[in-house]
Amino acid sequence: MIDLRRLHVLRAVAHYGTVTAAARALHFTPSAASQQIRQLARDLGVDLLEPQGRGVRLTPAAESLLAHADAIQVRWEQAELELRAGRGEPAGPLRVGGLSVAVPALLAPMAVRLRERHRRLTVSVQETGVPESFDLLFEGEIDLAVVEATPHNPPMSDTRFDQQPLLDDPFDLVVPADHPLAGRDLVDLADAAQEDWIAPFSDSPCRTHVMSACGAAGFTPGVVHHARDWNVTAHLVAHGLGVALIPRLAYLTADLPITRISCAGNPHRKLLTCTRAGAHERLAIAAALAVLRDLAPTAAA
Repeated sequence: MIDLRRLHVLRAVAHYGTVTAAARALHFTPSAASQQIRQLARDLGVDLLEPQGRGVRLTPAAESLLAHADAIQVRWEQAELELRAGRGEPAGPLRVGGLSVAVPALLAPMAVRLRERHRRLTVSVQETGVPESFDLLFEGEIDLAVVEATPHNPPMSDTRFDQQPLLDDPFDLVVPADHPLAGRDLVDLADAAQEDWIAPFSDSPCRTHVMSACGAAGFTPGVVHHARDWNVTAHLVAHGLGVALIPRLAYLTADLPITRISCAGNPHRKLLTCTRAGAHERLAIAAALAVLRDLAPTAAA
């Protein structure tokens, strides 16, 4: 019989890419994680890892086994759903993570509504980055996440996760309040081609959106300043140091001398809800998803 704990170690190696990273996530030593996989391989009579350069990779047998392992995880979620179904209403802990912009605009209001409607449900919210959200879902540390769609996310076909569109978050051109473009209701980004720009760092998913939007308008922005936090970006704009594209969902400090202007072509990013496969049918998660869908149109506006 397969030891499910050892199977989980193999799933972690597939998710994190290396034995060392999987061991770190599972609070094992690398040697202990390797031993678990070796024992699983002996139990099954097949090789599960093979050398690749200085590391290892999964064998075809391991890939086949993982397909069954993911299906087992879905069945566990369904079993939990059936056990809770007779209780009639959402109850217990619900752990939610999301992007920094999603917390004030979506997750905090969601938590308040759920608390008012379901007294037996306890909601905890934490700010999480996109890769971290998928790791925490995989590890069972959170139940639901609001993430940005990026090329580095697991594919929508990944059977471990259920990813669903939530809203499109438009990017506005943000300029100083006394800027010549500030009086417009709609701006063509090409009109800001000669400006100094403030942009996210190259490791931010939003950097790609900024460069792509400007590229579609026919120019490469002259990026002079960089920031990770949208409020930091807004303060740099307020001091007249440049212009920036900022998501509409980003909450900026009130009373800054800046103006947001809608952009022609509607550059935007997509936000998704994500749960473990099968988990979206749990009463607590289903209730949270329903509230998020209700909040999304107002937040996006």
